[in-house]
Amino acid sequence: MNQLDVVTFGETMVLLNPEEMLPLEYVHRFQKQIGGAESNVAIGLCRLGHSVGWFSRLGDDPFGRFVLRFIRGEGVDTSRCSFTDQAPHSLLFKEKLSPTNINVYYYRKQGATSLLTPDDLDEEYIAGAKLLHLTGITPALSASCRETVFAAIEMAKCHGVKIVFDPNLRLKLWSEQEAKTTLLAIAEQADYILPGLDEGQFLTGEQMPEKVAAALRQKDPMKTVIIKLGSKGSFYQDQTGSNYVSGFPAPQVVDPIGAGDGFAAGVISGILRGESWEQALRRGNAVGAIVVGANGDVEGLPTESVVEQMLRGEHATQDVKR
Repeated sequence: MNQLDVVTFGETMVLLNPEEMLPLEYVHRFQKQIGGAESNVAIGLCRLGHSVGWFSRLGDDPFGRFVLRFIRGEGVDTSRCSFTDQAPHSLLFKEKLSPTNINVYYYRKQGATSLLTPDDLDEEYIAGAKLLHLTGITPALSASCRETVFAAIEMAKCHGVKIVFDPNLRLKLWSEQEAKTTLLAIAEQADYILPGLDEGQFLTGEQMPEKVAAALRQKDPMKTVIIKLGSKGSFYQDQTGSNYVSGFPAPQVVDPIGAGDGFAAGVISGILRGESWEQALRRGNAVGAIVVGANGDVEGLPTESVVEQMLRGEHATQDVKR
């Protein structure tokens, strides 16, 4: 097969999104969508014109089949996915109390993806990618998922594949100590680290972006740290210097969940295009600002032409599924 730009893997859940802005116990109608950090990035990159592979262990049930068909329908290569009848596919429910007050309820414990093992990895598939994208969610799902992540890192390192790591801290899944130890171990192996400021503060104990980035680069000054700062934009630091890159005002905020994954897709797209860090972060900031204007994790991910409009200072609009 042709070389892929990016390979990623992890859990994608079926997302039940309420049609009404009410406490969940009063909601009776839901939209069936998908939600998963790695597949969000994969779909975002496909819409930006890149070739991406995503794989997972899926429940051999209607929900697992729905997830596979949805992601494959977005142009993502899903040829390395597998199904299991040993566990159900995971679900999550959103509760919208206001556009900025959203709760998420997960039903993922001992779900199908938690059964991933290193045997699910195809070394040739990973070796054929330009970048391996990982998040801190997958190693939190189970001990075997953690082993799988580190085995994938070893494969990527053996074949010179660069690693992009988004900590995506989920303290509901594991203890603070276990999370910190594992995420720092992955960060040490990554070439590009994309934490939110709060995640960087958690991992390093530092408060300012400059010091957070320096702490994450301490053992390997050749790596690049890119810190998400929400509506304020983002910050990067590498061996050549550092800078803040201003964010874009969001035309409207309908659903903020998924903005960080959109940002990651934009930045990775910039890396693949060979852009400067200022350009890549600007691209990521633009995608993040667009994503929050749609209802759902992936529905607002923009096409390349829409992002280019925003980068030129034009009003970006697109048809999205709501």
